[in-house]
Amino acid sequence: MARPLQGALIGFGFIAEKGHVPAYLAAPDMFEIVAVADICAARREKAREVLPNARIYSDLKTLLQAEAKNLEFVDIATPPCDHAAIAHAAFEHGLHVFCEKPIATSSADAQSMLDHANKVKKVFFPSHNYKHAPVIKAIRGVLETNELGPIHLVTLDTFRTTHAKGVAEWQPDWRRQRKTSGGGIAMDHGSHTFYLAFDWLASQPTSITAKMSNLSAFDTEDNFNCTVTFPTGIAIAQLTWNAGFRKVIYTIHGANGAIKVEDDDIEIHRKRAGGKVDVEKMSAASHWMDASHAEWFKALQVDFKNQIGRGEWVGREARDAAACVQLIETAYASARADGRELSLAPERATKAG
Repeated sequence: MARPLQGALIGFGFIAEKGHVPAYLAAPDMFEIVAVADICAARREKAREVLPNARIYSDLKTLLQAEAKNLEFVDIATPPCDHAAIAHAAFEHGLHVFCEKPIATSSADAQSMLDHANKVKKVFFPSHNYKHAPVIKAIRGVLETNELGPIHLVTLDTFRTTHAKGVAEWQPDWRRQRKTSGGGIAMDHGSHTFYLAFDWLASQPTSITAKMSNLSAFDTEDNFNCTVTFPTGIAIAQLTWNAGFRKVIYTIHGANGAIKVEDDDIEIHRKRAGGKVDVEKMSAASHWMDASHAEWFKALQVDFKNQIGRGEWVGREARDAAACVQLIETAYASARADGRELSLAPERATKAG
């Protein structure tokens, strides 16, 4: 039997400990995390506790110098400000890269990561874990029947009562600090919002208009809304860290009906002859309240391994990830211009298709 892929975790914060690691440990025949790097001493101690057989390092450079020859991949779970530099270093050492979202804080950095992956013939794979939530898979199953007809409108509302806190031992509010996060809720939740819209509208965006505001003392936005135009329709998104409850609400509208989602609950509205509408209700337990989303990572990591097996260095997920960063960057520019509609570079939109 082939040995499991040997990997290193770069960054051992909340999502690494509670999301990535449980998925790796649940698939010991496929993956083994043999090394961890984290700049925080307390988090290195936590890594030793959680992964007692892994070798622990205080920085990326030391880890790569000592471990690159033993590795097949790195898993980047640091704040976004460091994603691009870590990915480039891994590629230079001949390693595949699994990377948390957003993959970068600028579209130029995002595209450079994809270009580097192609150049060295190593897989770059983003952590688009929402696609593996059971409720999202249920939506995909309905859409694949084509019974709703062409989709022309989607709405994506993400309500949070505060930003997701990091570990207590290291900058728990890093998501609200532009130097580490690259932005506020648009940067944090925009990727999830946009890659779902790409999938449901079955095309790539052509323009965006956005507004944002900040009710906090931090230097990043905590309210964001936008309208994104696609060749096939429009997506309207509202993201906030100032809601009175935690919930995701999605709607998907086609010529022959619609889907409405509130966390785990799904309504499928089907238009019938004579103006009648049938409504089917179902649920798909997705554990939205568990911010680790550990169950979702299992299937995501299998996709990563399979892509390595196929030798597909930059696949659709990676192209979508770069398109998400471009869309977030353009949304910020639109908001600075009082919501002016801005077009997306056609050559980048083509690459992401």
